[in-house]
Amino acid sequence: MPILKNRYFPPVLFRNYHISTIYAAMFRRVPPVAQTRERLELQDGDFLDLDWSYSVSGTSKKVLIILHGLEGNAQRPYILGLAHYFNQKGWDVAALNFRGCSGEINRLYKSYNAGASADLDLVISHIISKNQYSSLALNGFSLGGNLLLKYLGEGNKLPAQLKAAVAISAPCDLHASLKKLEEPKNRIYSERFVKNLKEQLYLREKHFPKNLQKQQILACKNLFSIDDLYTSKAHGFENAIDYYQKSSALQFIPNISIPTLLINAKNDNFLSASSSPVTIAENNPNFYLEMPDHGGHVGFLQNKKQTYTEERALEFIESFI
Repeated sequence: MPILKNRYFPPVLFRNYHISTIYAAMFRRVPPVAQTRERLELQDGDFLDLDWSYSVSGTSKKVLIILHGLEGNAQRPYILGLAHYFNQKGWDVAALNFRGCSGEINRLYKSYNAGASADLDLVISHIISKNQYSSLALNGFSLGGNLLLKYLGEGNKLPAQLKAAVAISAPCDLHASLKKLEEPKNRIYSERFVKNLKEQLYLREKHFPKNLQKQQILACKNLFSIDDLYTSKAHGFENAIDYYQKSSALQFIPNISIPTLLINAKNDNFLSASSSPVTIAENNPNFYLEMPDHGGHVGFLQNKKQTYTEERALEFIESFI
């Protein structure tokens, strides 16, 4: 019954959901990370960019693959903080930029979504084929956490090198979590997402005018309408509801067969209660669920350079190597 006890007790200031979430995203300063970009050319004509950083020891047999969240990239503070911490502890790190997220629009009309696990499978296969790593681990944040959990439970043949995984602030029930995000108390966040996503759609419209028109983008007023217009149809789903139903990790978690930790804060207003599946954790010995009282969304700050989840990720992963 791997329901883990709360071990995160933040400073009083960071017990506030909004302060924890916003400070971590916009004001946190992380140590510099030297990244080297590798472009992975795909058979469908597109590409994925990996930003590598390396163990301070110079050589490592261990690699961590990190997945970012919605409208993120490999240079966000939560990615760099985790990469730096693992580099200091003897790990190489490959931070994946999803399609269209590395500062250059991707070549195809489609880009990325919360269920695009085939791209993760390609990245893992590529890294294993080109390197001599004996241990590989995964860490995904928010949308990337859902994608990671889906990948682990959907029946892929997992490589022997893949030892453990950690998902943080993951919306495992996509539609229910979307409804939470669009509640009035989260307006500051949802409006920011809508603004940024629409900017990306206008850019995509210039490259693919036959697929997307400005008036369609202008008509989008919320995240659901963006998913209904673009995210779903560009990736082969009938509509937004079909996308949420087929891509939510919740239905795949019972099948996870390697040690996997999900850390979702109870005060994360981005997430539905169903995104922290207690019953599944009680019945799947490989799925560990930790629900701290505080942490916000991808926050978990403390009076240290590293966050609580950075420490927990390393501790959890290394306990299975």
